[in-house]
Amino acid sequence: MLALITGIGGFAGSHLADHLLATTDWQVAGCVLHECDIPPQLQDRVLCRAADLRDPKAVYKLMADTAPDIIFHLAALAKVEDSWRDPWPVLANNIQGQLNLLQAVVDLGVKPRVLVVGSNEEYGLVHPDELPLNEDSPLRPNSPYGVSKVAQDMLGLQYYLSHQIPVIRVRPFNHIGPRQSRGFVAPDFASQIAEAEVGLRPPRMLVGNLEAQRDFTDARDIVRAYHLVSVQGLPGEVYNIGSGQSHSVQELLDVLLSQSRVRITIEKDPARLRPSDVPEVRCDAGRLHQLTGWEPVFSFETSLRDVLEDWRSRIQVGRGD
Repeated sequence: MLALITGIGGFAGSHLADHLLATTDWQVAGCVLHECDIPPQLQDRVLCRAADLRDPKAVYKLMADTAPDIIFHLAALAKVEDSWRDPWPVLANNIQGQLNLLQAVVDLGVKPRVLVVGSNEEYGLVHPDELPLNEDSPLRPNSPYGVSKVAQDMLGLQYYLSHQIPVIRVRPFNHIGPRQSRGFVAPDFASQIAEAEVGLRPPRMLVGNLEAQRDFTDARDIVRAYHLVSVQGLPGEVYNIGSGQSHSVQELLDVLLSQSRVRITIEKDPARLRPSDVPEVRCDAGRLHQLTGWEPVFSFETSLRDVLEDWRSRIQVGRGD
């Protein structure tokens, strides 16, 4: 059994590779945009290829060379804020990359199981009486990134219906955990704390909307769900992945500040406010639990502790990227 992970150099992709290597006897292959994107801990442990998924010929060659039995399609531009600043690159990258991948599968005449990773951002504008969100909740994407993930979701469904490719779709809710880059709330806060602790910045925290409530799940739990649903999921079906609990950004910040080694003051930063924000998002992952028995094992507090420790380590070795 060979598993191909697109975006293996990313936050979730690297955790998924670690999980598969630790818990299965599968061979693991990965795709990155550039050779330098291969995570150090995965070098010499996985077959890794550099390929631009926007290039149909490169994707065809990747698929022909690796011949995967299961594809975990995680590669995407994932920052909602980037999609507001410049929508088209996010839309083009996320849609074109997946289209090329699925078309290569068709052109090669093979039928690996394909896990298409969507997002809770597909649900977009959520009304309080619609919580928790299940897979039948309406899709009202309110960001360009959300639109790109709806397109990926529906492309996966279309290739299942039109070409009988065994595509399984997932909609993970907010990820947290070690290795996440800046541009997301937990690493943004944690990196500022870690830098303040060693004097690289004043002990002052820049924040956006602290009232928003989100369903945060550790990436290590998320990728465990990816593995389970890739094997047990029904082709053509879609599964939410989330804890079922919502936490405010204020609560997240308070947990991180309680672990800070210096006193931090808080300051609102209008640049960190989104053009569109929803008060609360909360997941109903009952379909996934019923199928696989999956439940999160990492607590909210443990995940945030690990995020902060990760950033302390990064700052210490001078790679606060």
